[in-house]
Amino acid sequence: MADSTSPRFVFVNFAETWNGRLAMLGFVIGLATEVLTGQGILSQIGLG
Repeated sequence: MADSTSPRFVFVNFAETWNGRLAMLGFVIGLATEVLTGQGILSQIGLG
């Protein structure tokens, strides 16, 4: 049986570092796609 005092969600520095890196990469790719196509991200996927 699990200890009820142990934290359920733990922030691990390694995971948080990669999460931040991938978020920055996604933002840069989205921005570059907008510049290259002249359309916003929402209009590219059919929502705008």
